[in-house]
Amino acid sequence: MAQIKVAVIGLGSAAQLIHLPILHKMPNVKVIAACEINKNRLKTVADKFSIENRYTNYEELLAADTTDAVIITTPTSSHKEVALRAMEKGIPVFIEKPVARNFAEAKAIADYSISKGVPVMVGMNLRFRPDIQLLKSMIKTKQINDIFYIRSSWYKPQSSESVWFSKREEAGGGVIFDLGIVLLDLVLWLLDFPEISTVSCTNYHHNTKNVEDSSISHIRCANGATIVTESSWSMRPEKNSFALDIYAKDGSATLNPFRVFKKNKGIDEEITLPRNDNMTALFSKSYNNELKLFIDAVRGINAFYSSVTEAVERMKVIEAMYKSAEAGKEIKI
Repeated sequence: MAQIKVAVIGLGSAAQLIHLPILHKMPNVKVIAACEINKNRLKTVADKFSIENRYTNYEELLAADTTDAVIITTPTSSHKEVALRAMEKGIPVFIEKPVARNFAEAKAIADYSISKGVPVMVGMNLRFRPDIQLLKSMIKTKQINDIFYIRSSWYKPQSSESVWFSKREEAGGGVIFDLGIVLLDLVLWLLDFPEISTVSCTNYHHNTKNVEDSSISHIRCANGATIVTESSWSMRPEKNSFALDIYAKDGSATLNPFRVFKKNKGIDEEITLPRNDNMTALFSKSYNNELKLFIDAVRGINAFYSSVTEAVERMKVIEAMYKSAEAGKEIKI
């Protein structure tokens, strides 16, 4: 199988802790180049992962024309610019979430992707957790039917201590862009992307000034289903707490632990076998599965997943969340 040459642009915590370790272990994959404006970080990280070609300017990296795929893990404010330049070169792109700071930037990336015929995948790793993929399969095969309510929550410290991460002009937002956007993607994907009617959101700034550190949203779908998402850096900062509960007319499901129930004469009976899932292992597998799919898509083995066009629709809902929080009322989409 031909070797896929990958360039990683941005060597922050996501690249160092997730992308580079996974890519480094993949057979027939070589990280051919890396770009980072911090010269000390560039040397340290490139040395660690034996990356030969090193750049402080991504334009020079792309001009070298040596890569089959680009992974963008820069601050969100630069995603659009870097992605457009890579697509201009005809290079498939993986953008770590969020795709951009707002709907307009996301749409510009999607429109250019379509016009150039260059695929762009957006990192939404929860879709790739083995337990969540099993849950999706059970929903698709109607073992859980007519879902009317999904409640999801994620409480954990913010994912990066970098200064830009808590500046709205650079990150796009706070905990919504860190955790809430992943929850939103997960529930919309599980529901097969229903039409959204209204959004009501409340944001809190307990420990932050420029961005929200806690957010609660109530989303109504055109099909009658209701979605509630809660995300926070401050409500339970001592632990990483992720939960998902699904309620349907004929049963229910939950994650952490993964359990599915089916109604039988009005009584909930569990239809899943007991599992002893390790949360850290599931998290690791989700990123491994995600990057493997991206590399296989670059090879032409399978289609690209979690597309930028889906990200555009997601950003539309995210913008409605912020409008609702600022206006203090429900927003129609």
